[in-house]
Amino acid sequence: MSIREALPEDAAALAVVHVLSWRAAYRGLVPDPYLDALDTEERAVVWRDRLTAPDRPTVLVATGDGGRVVAFSCFRPCPDGTAELAALYALPEVWGAGVGRALMSATTEALVTAGFRAAALWVFAGNARGRRFYEAAGWRPDGTAVREETGGRVLEELRYRRDLLPRPSTSQDTDLIIRHSRIRWGHAPTPRESLP
Repeated sequence: MSIREALPEDAAALAVVHVLSWRAAYRGLVPDPYLDALDTEERAVVWRDRLTAPDRPTVLVATGDGGRVVAFSCFRPCPDGTAELAALYALPEVWGAGVGRALMSATTEALVTAGFRAAALWVFAGNARGRRFYEAAGWRPDGTAVREETGGRVLEELRYRRDLLPRPSTSQDTDLIIRHSRIRWGHAPTPRESLP
């Protein structure tokens, strides 16, 4: 597995991960007709637009064998100077295999590198698996909750926060620094980087 920045040509793969993970993670929470109607082609258009926008979010992808995208994360700045982790999804077939943990670690490092000192995310209150995952990664509910309609059902979402203060580097951090360098420099060049 490797982790790199997403490119516009990853939009269709992001859409597949997005739709399949929603269907698996939220079945029984979000109404079935809503989940069944999720369309990868429509979602691919949304991701292509996001990945080509001037104010595009930061999107990281985890790739498996043959470069296939198996998970992704997405974060963006908030007006208060923090970041929002807007998405972290993985194909159900890789759940429990460490892909999500590796992607969360890389995403946290990218947030720190981008200069964010704190980040927030929203998670369905009924998403016990997701909440356990985030809590194991150091995220905590901050007491803020909203009720939003999703697929005709009103669901409670909880805001989780995490401080991202950089810690002093030690010799034990060497492996993490090496992995981060591979992530930063291992991605395919963007069109801007390809120009002479």
